Amino acid sequence: MSDIKVTIQETTNNTIIKYNSTKVLINGGSYEFNNIDEAKNSPLAQELFYLPFVKKVFITANFIAIQRFDILEWIDVQEEVKEQIEAYLNDGNVVVNEQRTSKKEAIEVYAEVTPNPAVMKFGSNKALTQTDVEFKNIDEASKSSPLALALFNFPFVKEVFISDNYISVTKYDMVEWNEVYGEIRTFIREYLADGKTIIKELPKGEPTSSENKIEAVNEVLEGTTAAKIVDILEEYIKPAVAGDGGNIAFRSYDEENKIVSVVLQGACSGCPSSTATLKNGIENLLKEMLPNQINEVVAING
Repeated sequence: MSDIKVTIQETTNNTIIKYNSTKVLINGGSYEFNNIDEAKNSPLAQELFYLPFVKKVFITANFIAIQRFDILEWIDVQEEVKEQIEAYLNDGNVVVNEQRTSKKEAIEVYAEVTPNPAVMKFGSNKALTQTDVEFKNIDEASKSSPLALALFNFPFVKEVFISDNYISVTKYDMVEWNEVYGEIRTFIREYLADGKTIIKELPKGEPTSSENKIEAVNEVLEGTTAAKIVDILEEYIKPAVAGDGGNIAFRSYDEENKIVSVVLQGACSGCPSSTATLKNGIENLLKEMLPNQINEVVAING
């Protein structure tokens, strides 16, 4: 029997509640079921629809969101549903029967240069994960991501970052991107078309996803400067850095010294222009939107 933990997380919609799992539930993408008939390929969703108050079920890589009918409040049943989901997962039952056919899925993969000359972004029309994951070496990848592990088999691959619909690959200086990007692009496209596993387990000690982390921060620090910083990063900064194959995540706010600490990932990590981005972009924006509350923004890694 596995030791899978499920935690309850409220959402801004009081009819919807999220159950976060320490186990990866599906291989990328997401599934939405509006009734038991639509849930034929998901034994878990079908089981949940037998509960009379369940209106809709949404399943992603690391959480299950359930919408209820108005016949009761979540506070009355959320613990029982959590225990039911946790027991189901720990018994090794199938969450979704993900379709595998002999016909390959039509996958498009495109390569984009990033501001970091060591990093190339490989975008895809396939949803890869609801969970941002970064691997600094092959040992980290071997524990949780078969796709990242396969990429590390290329001798020039130094780091791998996987986000919702793209993969950022950092190379060693032994080659130039114009010599190898086509090989990587073809490999990723064929890997995804074959329906192979992208992430099999969430890295230990990592936030389950940027979305979950942001909601958790806001839940604990609602109305505080830290929560406002998280909102600004998510709305104004993250989309821009994602376009360049990178990611930014809030880590902490030192209220006494008014210092914001962030984590830079993907193309942003180690990028020569990241210091300028921090100072001229992120820091200035936060100072403008939160006057007299920000002195400095620092990257604690990357």
